[in-house]
Amino acid sequence: MTSEKGMEERPRILVVDDRPENIELLEAFLVPQGYDVVRAATGEEALKRLSSNDVALMLLDVMMPGIDGYEVVRRVRQDSTQRQLPIVLVTALRDKEERVKGIEAGCDDFLSKPVDKMELLARVQSLLKVKAYNDLLSKYREELESEVASRTEELKLAMEGIRAASLETIVRLSRAAEYRDEDTGAHILRMSHYAAAVAKQMGLSEKDVETIVHAAPMHDIGKIGIPDHILLKPGKLDAEEWEIMKSHTTMGVRILEASNADVTQLGETIAGTHHEKWNGEGYPSGLKGEGIPISGRITAIADVFDALTSKRPYKEPFSVDRSFSIIAEERGTHFDPAAVDAFFAVEDEILQIKARYQNEGQGHLALHLEAKQQTAE
Repeated sequence: MTSEKGMEERPRILVVDDRPENIELLEAFLVPQGYDVVRAATGEEALKRLSSNDVALMLLDVMMPGIDGYEVVRRVRQDSTQRQLPIVLVTALRDKEERVKGIEAGCDDFLSKPVDKMELLARVQSLLKVKAYNDLLSKYREELESEVASRTEELKLAMEGIRAASLETIVRLSRAAEYRDEDTGAHILRMSHYAAAVAKQMGLSEKDVETIVHAAPMHDIGKIGIPDHILLKPGKLDAEEWEIMKSHTTMGVRILEASNADVTQLGETIAGTHHEKWNGEGYPSGLKGEGIPISGRITAIADVFDALTSKRPYKEPFSVDRSFSIIAEERGTHFDPAAVDAFFAVEDEILQIKARYQNEGQGHLALHLEAKQQTAE
């Protein structure tokens, strides 16, 4: 250790003994060798001195009034800041059991009274070298842990940035698929947040709910392959056109298949199942009941509600009340009864989402802000 003036500080040794003459003897041995001595006459006083002095080593008598040396050692070892302090028991006791008791308490060495000067200095020098080595290791470990924590945080931020960029790309590609058909940004935000609200109400995990928020916008990504004259037709589609329109589900699966990313994998499932019906009369595979993945069942109700309440090339928007009635009527036929019940259980949240993402402009702005928020988080 060095002082502010650059001079080396003298190692400070705490000498604890209830007999002043014993302390004076040890002090006479130590001070000329470059050590500073801090005195304590009792175990209680020793613990106080430790808390207020930068002590490098303690020479501790065993038999003292109040708490004895063994108890002092035990208390020091319980203190995380002093756990590595070298402690030498200085005692007239030579009984093996007493020494074992000292070792069990946590002392590092023993000196027998009367103390031999050369033995004292050799023990002190040796233990201080060990302490210096341990201090160096401890400092290195702290620096290493700090460096690991710093690098881990940097990696975490980098991964979050990559994830945010990936999610933004997903949303923008989903918008591209919707762009010719609907009020893009607002639609995919509304329906994805509807889906998340229902999923949470149905008891899905926080991670699954978050994944649905980011995967649901890909539900209609296959529409990018549907010709404009069919996608934008203002009237009813004929049978051939309807078959082509239905193919957007399988196109979506082909676009998203074979991904290793959780969000894209769920997007593939949603793209291929959000038009399946609870009664088995949906498409493309005619899945029925719980044979339809829960993400598809949840997204179905979210997508239909938004379609009902939005303007489309072939219709004007329905009122919220009429849309709610249609959802309720389709419970157990089109929609999973549990999903319908969850939908109406969060009716207030559904209306808040609808108001929040009311139009295309707000949807585009929200997409931008949510992408920024992902990066910030």
